[in-house]
Amino acid sequence: MEHAYRYFKHWFRSAAYIAALVTISTASTQPLRGQPANPRAPLQDPRNTDIKTVDSHMPLPEFTSLKAWEQRKAFLRNQILISAGLSPMPEKTPLHAQISGKIEGKDYTIEKVLIETLPGFYLGGNLYRPRNGKPKHPGILNSHGHWQYGRLENQPLYSGPSLGISLARQGYVVFAYDMIGYTDTIQLPHHFGSPEQRLWSFGPLGLQLWNSMRALDFLASLDDVDATRLGITGASGGGTQAFLLTAVDDRIQFASPVNMVSAIMQGGDLCENSPGLRLNTSNVEIAAMFAPKPMLLVSATGDWTHNVPKEEYPAIRKIYDLYGKVDQVEVVQIDEVHNFNRLSREAVYRFFAKHNPGLSDSKELTEHDIDVPMLQQMSALSNHTLPSNALDLDGLFQYWQGISQAQNDQTQNSEFLRDRLRQTLAVEIPGSPNEVTADIHGQSIVLSRASKGDRVPGVWIQGHGKPAIVVDPHGSAAALTTDVTSRLRKEGRPILLLDVFQTTATKAPRDGDPSTGPMPKPAVDGDDEDQANAAAGYPKFLTFNVSVDAARVQDIVTAIAYANRSDPNRSEQGVEIFAKGDAALWSIFASAVSIVPVSLHTENAPKLTSNADYLEHFNVPGIQRAGGIATAERLANTR
Repeated sequence: MEHAYRYFKHWFRSAAYIAALVTISTASTQPLRGQPANPRAPLQDPRNTDIKTVDSHMPLPEFTSLKAWEQRKAFLRNQILISAGLSPMPEKTPLHAQISGKIEGKDYTIEKVLIETLPGFYLGGNLYRPRNGKPKHPGILNSHGHWQYGRLENQPLYSGPSLGISLARQGYVVFAYDMIGYTDTIQLPHHFGSPEQRLWSFGPLGLQLWNSMRALDFLASLDDVDATRLGITGASGGGTQAFLLTAVDDRIQFASPVNMVSAIMQGGDLCENSPGLRLNTSNVEIAAMFAPKPMLLVSATGDWTHNVPKEEYPAIRKIYDLYGKVDQVEVVQIDEVHNFNRLSREAVYRFFAKHNPGLSDSKELTEHDIDVPMLQQMSALSNHTLPSNALDLDGLFQYWQGISQAQNDQTQNSEFLRDRLRQTLAVEIPGSPNEVTADIHGQSIVLSRASKGDRVPGVWIQGHGKPAIVVDPHGSAAALTTDVTSRLRKEGRPILLLDVFQTTATKAPRDGDPSTGPMPKPAVDGDDEDQANAAAGYPKFLTFNVSVDAARVQDIVTAIAYANRSDPNRSEQGVEIFAKGDAALWSIFASAVSIVPVSLHTENAPKLTSNADYLEHFNVPGIQRAGGIATAERLANTR
């Protein structure tokens, strides 16, 4: 009997829902003026099907005007800094540089260095200096790749000391510094990044980029360095660090990223990826941001840079051509596997000499008579310990949260806060009247951004007055039965009921999405390799693809743009949004970043007071670093 009751109760509710649809389908529906009569919506949402990875073949940058490129470049710079957790920059506290253990060569010296890039966070390295009697020298940073001994690796495919010694002989001061977790920079493992840490944009890529900036501060501060002539080179993961630094720090004047710039592989290590970094971009476009300054692209026949001379280099050269500076970018390819070997290094020496004339004779541009000291002689922590204030991973994360919260509380610039929040959420505001199309059949509607091909299905009820959007976490079917919708229909208002991304009616497979399956433990050094790779895969996925909750905010912003234009003759612009539960959170963030005025009505919105709350109800990487719900509510209420 109870089973029969449940059956008829379910049948009655379904029948009522169908009857409601039949009733509202008798109302008049028309597309927006100037829009095609019924543009066909995409059959699938590319946010589910067009998943980008580190090995996707990325499109090359194409720009026909310098103005358009400069605008794109400014946008990308912010995207990099926001992804890295460096927007705004942390305070540059004293470096407290410790320079010791000088090794005397005939025409160069090597010293050990330890600098404090954040309070309690130390970066190790070596300083290579020429002994030529000149008071000032160009300075070069050397960022190493994932070789076993890091900056001190010395073998045929890579030799950090050979590079440093040779450049010092040529007249440069060189600072070779560690990746996190290598040699002397050992407070943190090289692989880390929990879901909580991602909320605050706290990860290896951001900290390494910060270390690169502080390494440049150190190099530029030296009495024997000409701070107007600073360069960088690095191979593999060090190449990633090199072109990321050139993209965001204008002090670099010449550069050579080695065996890393590629359209077919974007960097496979966790320290080369962070959520949001390569949304709609790639390393090729990021490297091109250095234009019009001198850059040498070194590539190899035996790795992912084998196409560079015929594919990536011509695309970057076109960017240089916008400035009339095609002579400032060059390419060389070495017939070798992945490397920074002698031939690759000597190509860099020749390029740097070309742009620093009068510094070196031709003899010094080839490596010769190099005596590499023992590793122990060059390690800053050999027979030493870290300073007593050195923080561990948990301690540094706590410090990061503290300074981030303080910056968010102190920042009063609403435009900066809104732009940062918008880029953190990867929300794009529809620009033109025809950017949002609508495929309408009866009362069924599917919205789509023409440039993206995404799809937002729902129900559109034509009416008069200010449009109302109703967002329910269970979709348009649930929204249709609410008292709010009933009241709005009686008022004759235009009503848009949404099925936003990955809710009840839009659920679809999405391979690699961290929110669609159990969250693995964070990857740390020493983990089982399969577990570490699986955990590292999550931030890599988010490097190229938006999170589910961010996509939901985009869908509401798209709906706002459509609904606001539904009646261009009405006197009052703007929309009303009614939302409850988790949908209230999506709507708060959408209202905060929208350029259309929004009157927001929410109920039963979950409280976001802890990292755990965000992970359960609004899991967007970087959202805490961008100010979280407090900033969103502040922005939503200041229109």
